[in-house]
Amino acid sequence: MSKTCNWGIIGPGRIAHKFAQDLTGLKNARLHAVASRSLERAQAFAGEYGASHVFGSYEEILECPDLDIVYIATPHTGHCAYTIKCLEAGIPVLCEKPFAMNLAEAEKMIETARRRRVFLMEAIWTRFMPKIRQAADWISEGAIGEVISVKADFGFPAPMNPEGRLFNPDLGGGALLDIGIYPAFLNLLFLGYPSKITAVAHFSDTGVDDEVAATLEYPAGQMGHIHATIRNRTKTEAFIHGTKGVIHFHPHWFRPGNLSLIPEGDRPQDVYFETAGNGYQFEAEECMHCLDAGKPESDLLPLSFSLDLMRLLDAIRKEIGLVYPADGKE
Repeated sequence: MSKTCNWGIIGPGRIAHKFAQDLTGLKNARLHAVASRSLERAQAFAGEYGASHVFGSYEEILECPDLDIVYIATPHTGHCAYTIKCLEAGIPVLCEKPFAMNLAEAEKMIETARRRRVFLMEAIWTRFMPKIRQAADWISEGAIGEVISVKADFGFPAPMNPEGRLFNPDLGGGALLDIGIYPAFLNLLFLGYPSKITAVAHFSDTGVDDEVAATLEYPAGQMGHIHATIRNRTKTEAFIHGTKGVIHFHPHWFRPGNLSLIPEGDRPQDVYFETAGNGYQFEAEECMHCLDAGKPESDLLPLSFSLDLMRLLDAIRKEIGLVYPADGKE
């Protein structure tokens, strides 16, 4: 970006801290404003990262001067409403994943962005990491032949807290929306949208899924495999299998790190990307590049992809019978 980009954050939680830390490593970015439902929390966050504007409600940030873009990091159930508020105010948005609670919300967000002609992107940070671009290059070069399957898992044991974000249905809790979105993203990126979806799940006492597995089938015979759980720790790795080899994303596959190209009958080729910070700087850089170029959306993660991802998550939820209170508001 040709000038310093003034970022705002709505919802200064755990992920927002990591994002703000990575902003400090970008010479053309700075944290300009922070909004929280707690003024004290916003002040503490702003003091830690040098933001000059602090707000004790989410709505107040809409009046912040010299604000270039807002990163929305509230619980899932707040994504749609606060994204639309920002867009209607003419403020570009990077919205944390999942983009929305359901497809209907995502469609409203995108309709607003296009009507107002304001930039909008889903914060799937993994999409912008060098390792994903390297895998895409290998596939386009034919290094593993035709892709025939994608397999990815994500699991960790979460302490049961009925009121916490992970288990509370009123906050969009559950394994699928919180971490299952990562394997779903990888399958959609490299296989496209499936023709058939089957899924099973285990449910917690609060009624949200604490483990889910889905199989995706495609007209040409490819298959995708998704596994997410907050009941136990999994290896959290991913594989792209082709007719001539395999791409292996090592644990934790969704973060910056290494991957291997394993040609059939040949030695693995290991590639490691040194990454400063947490890895959120890549999505921030993509946003700033798009703003600088006057683009309404990212070429690497277009809004059509976020719609398909939300459609896929909705289809899996339908398969396992997972309904949220937010669904009844549509």
